[in-house]
Amino acid sequence: MLKLSNTLSGRKDVFEPLVPGVVRMYVCGVTVYDYCHLGHARSALVFDVLRRYLEYSGLSVEFVKNFTDVDDKIIQRANEQGVSCDAVTAKYIAAYYEDMGRLGVRRAWKEPRATEHMADIIALIETLMAKGLAYRVNGDVYFSVERYPDYGRLSKRKLAELQAGARVEVDERKRHPMDFALWKSSKPGEPWWQSPWGQGRPGWHIECSAMSMKHLGGTFDIHGGGMDLIFPHHENEMAQSSGSTGKDFARYWVHNGFVQINQEKMSKSLGNFFTIREIFEKSDWPEEVTGEMLRYFLLATHYRSPLDFSDQSLTEAKNALNGFYDLFYRLGEADRVKGQGDTSLRAVLEQAHLGFSQAMDDDLNTPAALAEMQKLRNEVNKLMADGLSVEGRQAARQEFARLGDVLGLFQLDRWQFNPVLKARASDHVSAMDETSVVLNEAEIQKQIDERNEARRRRDFKKADEIRQRLASQGITIEDRPDGTSRWKR
Repeated sequence: MLKLSNTLSGRKDVFEPLVPGVVRMYVCGVTVYDYCHLGHARSALVFDVLRRYLEYSGLSVEFVKNFTDVDDKIIQRANEQGVSCDAVTAKYIAAYYEDMGRLGVRRAWKEPRATEHMADIIALIETLMAKGLAYRVNGDVYFSVERYPDYGRLSKRKLAELQAGARVEVDERKRHPMDFALWKSSKPGEPWWQSPWGQGRPGWHIECSAMSMKHLGGTFDIHGGGMDLIFPHHENEMAQSSGSTGKDFARYWVHNGFVQINQEKMSKSLGNFFTIREIFEKSDWPEEVTGEMLRYFLLATHYRSPLDFSDQSLTEAKNALNGFYDLFYRLGEADRVKGQGDTSLRAVLEQAHLGFSQAMDDDLNTPAALAEMQKLRNEVNKLMADGLSVEGRQAARQEFARLGDVLGLFQLDRWQFNPVLKARASDHVSAMDETSVVLNEAEIQKQIDERNEARRRRDFKKADEIRQRLASQGITIEDRPDGTSRWKR
């Protein structure tokens, strides 16, 4: 039974969806004015894995992750570059998809943009004003924190002790220093939308409330993001959302920890700030960084703990993955041996499945889940020494793929994982039996479609059989984050 650390309750709570069999989850996405950094990668990966595990557990997940595409930083970047805000956001949304694709992060069920929800935002502000929770100052509208008695409940702060923090504007016109903007009147050179209060644009916090309630309803299951969002962003979201409906907003609030660089907090001012693409493209790393390598590194620390990024940590991730893929390579060999180890294999696989599920049920403990995978690797290595039949080796590889899919790992062929071995793929093809039938593109695509359907049904045995069948013809498959696959000879 899955337990999640719930910031709202301050404890690990047993997760029970509001609607049986369906999980509704909202995660705060990026403000698209620059390339994604390592902190964005960690947050995206945490909730990608949470979604995967919920689906692995048999639940349907309605996962919404937004883009903030109207913001002071976007306007500033557009003015600096002499382009429109739309040009800035289009560039960095495309870059976001590219970065997440390399990390194997699947797209959300819905990915709304603030600029597409102005009518919803304005309607929500009107509701808050009608209930006396918001007030107008000329062309601006503010939320009144004193009119909402539960303000501070999420962050465990008392209103009397709160000080203005990140993205909280100090304005003498406000009734209380912590009142926050719901609508801002337009200034020269800024984008604007028409509203009952004149031309303007929304505040940051109201955007997420409007988008999440539009797509998931007034009350949903999980709201996620980084710990830096607890206050003021998520506190303000909860206040304006619950204030408008009179009901609970999100039932479970899940937050991931910060990223450190060589044991110092990642910061542009310290010069230790890395974008995702810099990590992939820098030539002075000790190892060529792959998406799976970075993903393994990010999952090797519990999502709530500080994550320390260093050259050594990347090397350790690469070495660990090499150990797995070396085993997978040997599991895929076609030589026939007596299966003395087959008898013990079933118990080993069952224990791995149990240990993996127990780790993930304990607040998404990915380090413990990886430890179970490492234990399984060691046990299978021992059984290989005893002798595993072709069927036994296939069963072992399928279990690695099935459990690994929850983490977004272990889905590649060995030469796809290791760039050094890509050149050897041609050797693999030339070594095939010359009497093999050469498939044409239509035949290959038909089998790819069958495999995608099998994966959708979670029939991993059939999917793996199709992969191996194609591999015997020299066809390698690359599974993409959106659930489709591409192939090459």
